Amino acid sequence: MASPSRRLQTKPVITCFKSVLLIYTFIFWITGIVLLAIGTWGKVSLENYFSLLNEKATNVPFVLIGTGTVIILLGTFGCIATCRASAWMLKLYAMFLTLIFLVELVAAIVGFVFRHEIKNNFQSNYKMALRQYNATGDYRSAVVDKIQKTGCFVKVIAIIESEMGVVAGISFGVACFQLIGIFLAYCLSRAITNNQYEIV
Repeated sequence: MASPSRRLQTKPVITCFKSVLLIYTFIFWITGIVLLAIGTWGKVSLENYFSLLNEKATNVPFVLIGTGTVIILLGTFGCIATCRASAWMLKLYAMFLTLIFLVELVAAIVGFVFRHEIKNNFQSNYKMALRQYNATGDYRSAVVDKIQKTGCFVKVIAIIESEMGVVAGISFGVACFQLIGIFLAYCLSRAITNNQYEIV
């Protein structure tokens, strides 16, 4: 068991780790809310545009909604683990953050590598929608009308190609942000375990 003087010396360090981890977890939780909002907005406003990318692309809003929900729940769990100073909960939180980090890293790499394929799918589906265009209210025809109001198809393609790199870069940055949370949760858990910290 740690001596009282050693416990007094480590208590400020543990308190500092807890404070920083709570701030991190709050920011992490906010990103979950943002993803949930973007997914909901995409489902409501952009679903027809996703259908021109690929039939599977219509699932993108659901993926964002699901990811945002998981992040909100995980952020809440991380906050509880930090406030309770539970070593096993903090280790579990660090493990979940590691899994999310790996998934986000893979998603960023795949998005960046296949950004030209996304452009090609959009072009071919747009051309098919033009061939099948009718004025009866088909959702693809409505999307064609909206794209033609933006000026031209080439402009839309340029935006898709340039923004995919930005999206991949942001995803990579968010994934790297996870490393901070993993480090903080692991360090706090270790400090609590090593010093047999007790909540007063």
